[in-house]
Amino acid sequence: MRYRPFGRTGLQVSVVGFGCWPMAGDRYGAIEDGEAIRAIHRALDRGVNCVDTAPAYGAGHSEEVVARALETRRKDVILVTKCGVKVPPPGQPGPLRDASRANILLEVDASLKRLRTDWVDVLLVHWPDASTPFEVTMRALDEVVASGRARFVGVSNFTGAMLAECLRSRRVDVSQVGYHMLDRRQEQETFPLCLREGIGVMGYGSLGHGLLTGAFTSATTFEAGRDWRAAGIAFGQPIFRGDNLKTNVGVVERIRREIAEPRGVAVGARTPAEVDANDAGAELELTAEERAKVDAILAGAAGRVREFTPLRPAMEVRGTELPAGR
Repeated sequence: MRYRPFGRTGLQVSVVGFGCWPMAGDRYGAIEDGEAIRAIHRALDRGVNCVDTAPAYGAGHSEEVVARALETRRKDVILVTKCGVKVPPPGQPGPLRDASRANILLEVDASLKRLRTDWVDVLLVHWPDASTPFEVTMRALDEVVASGRARFVGVSNFTGAMLAECLRSRRVDVSQVGYHMLDRRQEQETFPLCLREGIGVMGYGSLGHGLLTGAFTSATTFEAGRDWRAAGIAFGQPIFRGDNLKTNVGVVERIRREIAEPRGVAVGARTPAEVDANDAGAELELTAEERAKVDAILAGAAGRVREFTPLRPAMEVRGTELPAGR
């Protein structure tokens, strides 16, 4: 496993982290808690040292699973959780965004209780909240750090302009954004600012929300109500919808056949066996020729959009689809 500086935190973070949204058991299809715990243990054994969860994953269930997995290994990991998203009152659509001071402090205490720990290494605001000034949110995060409940703080799904505004009130230690081969919007949106300011970057959805594992076919369907991908939209991009899915399965098949198989690598992280398959990828360095070939294949992807508008719901289209080949 390789490690990199986590921005200016002084931490060294593994190049591959363990994302725990699927461990909620309600959004990526069912998964047995014991199997999820074994997968986390296997990842830690392989050198992964960052575990990323959130109270919004299964209404806290993911955090509870993580607590069980880290019962004797808490100090071995950079533990990340989030705040600012809460369950709505009965009959009201949600989830609700609330990055107010009162809600952040309430959520942090609830998360620490579920995680069975006194502190988290990184606390992120899960989504921007248009009703709360960023200055108020950042001051609340600073209060959490001063209390010892979090070592470092940051934001998730913020635009570059939002990040710049946050920086006027407090340092942003970490920024988390969706980033994978079919979603490269952050290369222009936030990465230049993060590089300039020394902000640590976490990417989620690195496997294209499952699409890049090669496990899907053109006939793949997702269970409505149990799998968020059933709507066909992935954080503003309709990459799973209708013919777009069929096209993208073909793109992924080409990458598997022409790039991954010759290198002997595969990906996935819900089970111990899939974690093992990630190992080769953690050490992989693509040649310039391979990168160019990947880019050429990805030009045929469908359902991508240019706009990054995180104040809108994550599972609706956020812009005009880019034509394949651009």
